[in-house]
Amino acid sequence: MTDNAKAHAAQLEQLRQTEAKIRTGGGQKRIDKEHAKGKMTARERVNKLLDVAEDFQEIGLWAGYQMYDDVGGCPAGGVITGIGRISGRTCMIVANDATVKAGAWFPITCKKNLRAQEIALENHLPIVYLVDSAGVYLPMQDEIFPDKEHFGRIFRNNAVISSKGIPQIAAIMGSCVAGGAYLPIMSDEALIVDGTGSVFLAGSYLVKAAIGEEVDNETLGGASTHTEISGVTDYKMPDDETCLDTIRDLVSKLGPLKTAGFNRAEPKVPARNAEDIYDLLPVDRARPYDMNDVLECIIDEGSFTEFKKGYGQTLITGYARIDGWSVGIVANQRKVVRSKSGEMQIGGVIYSDSADKGARFIMNCNQKKIPLIFIHDVTGFMVGKRSEHGGIIKDGAKMVNAVSNSTVPKITIIAGNSYGAGNYAMCGKAYDPRFIYAWPTAKIAVMGGSQAAKTLMQIEVSALEKRGESLSDDEKEAFLKKITERYESQTTVPYAAARLWVDAVIDPADTRIRISRAIETANFNPEIPEFKTGVIQT
Repeated sequence: MTDNAKAHAAQLEQLRQTEAKIRTGGGQKRIDKEHAKGKMTARERVNKLLDVAEDFQEIGLWAGYQMYDDVGGCPAGGVITGIGRISGRTCMIVANDATVKAGAWFPITCKKNLRAQEIALENHLPIVYLVDSAGVYLPMQDEIFPDKEHFGRIFRNNAVISSKGIPQIAAIMGSCVAGGAYLPIMSDEALIVDGTGSVFLAGSYLVKAAIGEEVDNETLGGASTHTEISGVTDYKMPDDETCLDTIRDLVSKLGPLKTAGFNRAEPKVPARNAEDIYDLLPVDRARPYDMNDVLECIIDEGSFTEFKKGYGQTLITGYARIDGWSVGIVANQRKVVRSKSGEMQIGGVIYSDSADKGARFIMNCNQKKIPLIFIHDVTGFMVGKRSEHGGIIKDGAKMVNAVSNSTVPKITIIAGNSYGAGNYAMCGKAYDPRFIYAWPTAKIAVMGGSQAAKTLMQIEVSALEKRGESLSDDEKEAFLKKITERYESQTTVPYAAARLWVDAVIDPADTRIRISRAIETANFNPEIPEFKTGVIQT
């Protein structure tokens, strides 16, 4: 193994160790407490529900990482979300983790639930909700409750998803309180576990405080109440295991599927081994490399047809197959290239000709109904007098317009740098990728750390000079170090994944199968709207 590959392996191992810790949720004591109640943990429930637990594609595992340490943390955002097969049907699963603050909703919990619903809606996936939550985390209610992308949006989405004919099945397997009570009842069918499941708008203490009535929680909203008196729920289950088996049975009886019919041929293995990526991708992010070599580890051998190969060479565009699926690839070229005029162009930078080519290729893929794969290692658009006079903003706007209005599925892989407007043009999170994954080497920011620090230093020095003050060389060095360290910490993969800027941090060697599964999932939505760009400057 080369030193470069060893460095990648060490970085990946460190991330996996942290992920293993995140998966323990609130810790062993909380897990033991759930077991003592006769309940399975959220992860045990998900594993029991799936045909093959190992095939579960978790979304948002890093959600909330180090964001709420001052209140004890919120591992995985207190909810497990992801895609897996239940009785042969690909479904989205949302499971509250009661070991984390009794399943209370933090701001990131809400964001993660909304992302799960968005994926289900975009890809026409049935949703299974495993509900076990104490409701909104009250100390942060102002960040969860009233806004458009807050708690209430969940129930609005329940209604919209149902109107699209996408099945929703909810199992009340623990607490389900206040506004959260609407989620299972706005689903198509609701199950409730006897003895541990309960659902009500107000618990016994609040009822006593509000209207003076004394009633216990089981009488107020337990399984017998809601299956035999109110009719709020549809199935009374004796325990978690029976409840999960019944969900599997219900899913097995879902109606027929329609698909988009994306082109797929017999898969061929790539020309290179997937693990070769560890050697090809430099640990030193400033070093150039040939993205074509990396692509050979991902695409089916002999399937690549490059579009405008000799033009706009800092962006690679072309048609290929990945695990048999026909795809359009838009990838940043990181080696130094020579333009048609003989000018040397910096790898990883989008020039006017690259942006023009990218926009045209994206439009072609929409015309042909071919899913798009974006692979980032971009430092941004080219700057300077020559670029501005050449209309870089106009050409960049073309590409951003094409990405914005693209209607075919877009799958984004952030392999390295993803800076500035380059993130936008390459279909960053703001541009609605169906799925967005990051390699451990990913960096997401408005610009690189050193550039940002130097820019801030120039601003600081200019402000001091206006006041007749100055910084010594040592003070400048200390200032630069402080800003660079703070900025760099905000560009890392854990920081991005904690805020759900990416759906998952993946092993580069798994990229091919992740893309294949993403297209397979996207294929379940038969609706591809007409592609229109609106006004584009030429």
